[in-house]
Amino acid sequence: MSETARPIDILLPVFEKGKLTHVLPSAYKADGMIFAVAASPEIPMPEQWMPWLIQSSSSALVDKDVDALADVLMNNLRAHLQCMTDEKPLMPSRCVYSEGDATVEPASAIPAELAQWLEGLLYVHQQLEDVWQQAWEKFSAKDAMREDINDSDTPEKRLSRCLKLFTTLANVELALQYRNPSQAQQLKANLPLLWKQLPAMIQDYIDLAGELSAALPNQFETFTKTS
Repeated sequence: MSETARPIDILLPVFEKGKLTHVLPSAYKADGMIFAVAASPEIPMPEQWMPWLIQSSSSALVDKDVDALADVLMNNLRAHLQCMTDEKPLMPSRCVYSEGDATVEPASAIPAELAQWLEGLLYVHQQLEDVWQQAWEKFSAKDAMREDINDSDTPEKRLSRCLKLFTTLANVELALQYRNPSQAQQLKANLPLLWKQLPAMIQDYIDLAGELSAALPNQFETFTKTS
């Protein structure tokens, strides 16, 4: 990938051509899903996570279509892993806040592309909760020995902060419904600030997965060595 390329650039040509798109979610949701696979403490094998992206069980797909789709999805996964390794931007550029994005209406303040990306991330995180939990349990015994961690820095608190922000930005209208009028007004006012915080929260999500992965067999090289 070039310096300005993002992992989603691997998926977009598939959607532009129209072929295979009937079996996939939107490009942004698919990219968010694969990001969450890449950021898992233990990366699941392709036969586990690829079916999560398939929306249609249509038998119209021929073998070569299936192979082509698998190649695109694996290349997207490798691109996410490479961006994590190189500490390069991995969110689609449309999902990154810019000063021109501030609008009056809260629903339109967060673009549909970002909501879809986060929706995909959250869906896969839910599928991988057991993996996170297993890593957590193995990590906890070692972590309990440390005295340099305060309550706000515990893995539980960090993950909770990340998921809370992801969930809020993934569906602003729903988040507003769960708040009283005063809280809803405050959320509307804070949306630009919350969006600005997203890259840091994404990085903490990645860092947390990396810390927890030390307690599990590491498959990282399996997927990056051919990128």
